[in-house]
Amino acid sequence: MQPETDEDENFKQHPLVFFDLETTGLGQHCEIIQLAAVSGGHSLNLYVVPRCRIERAAARVTGFKVRGQRLYLDRRLVFTNSLREVVVSFIAFLQMLGRPLIVGHNIRHFDCPLLARALDELDLRAQFEGSVLGCVDTLPLARELLRDRGLQSFGQENLVKELLGINYKAHDALEDVRALKTLFGFLQPTAEVVHRHMFTLDTLDSKPTVPWNNMRKRTSPPAEEFQTDGESKETT
Repeated sequence: MQPETDEDENFKQHPLVFFDLETTGLGQHCEIIQLAAVSGGHSLNLYVVPRCRIERAAARVTGFKVRGQRLYLDRRLVFTNSLREVVVSFIAFLQMLGRPLIVGHNIRHFDCPLLARALDELDLRAQFEGSVLGCVDTLPLARELLRDRGLQSFGQENLVKELLGINYKAHDALEDVRALKTLFGFLQPTAEVVHRHMFTLDTLDSKPTVPWNNMRKRTSPPAEEFQTDGESKETT
């Protein structure tokens, strides 16, 4: 086990928010159905009735269906909010934590572009970006850390099963983020590794180049922030 560096210590001062979306499908025009986030003992789990049809494959995997402008999960009626209420609540959750780092699996190519589209539509992008330090995608992070494990898939569900021996209800955003929190704690990436996989909404399509120490100096968190104990989309 490698000794901790000053960079590791600085990284630990920032809370982590594990984040996931469930959506109407996998295409560019799909919409948010569920948004979940977990940080330490704090959690957020919200649903929205989508404006477009839920694709059959997505409905089969997630259990979501819309009937008469009401959302059902596994045939049970779900309380919903408007998309604006969901996004505003998420931003408030992030602000409560003091500019956290958002962590998710395959979020760079799926969840975050979808979130960015919703933020732009609602004119909330600047408010969101001022509430977070950045984002980290655990898919490439896991590929880097586990490249010698001979794994057949780096999808989150498979990683949790292979590394932790846990089967869980995948494709439920809240269960996904809880499982990811546990997986992240198992992986224990250093601050250097985390930094290599950091991005912002403005750098979704490019490799981040801002040094961790510079970003830390520019975005010092408030004293009342909490820390998480280091405790989806499937892809290979």
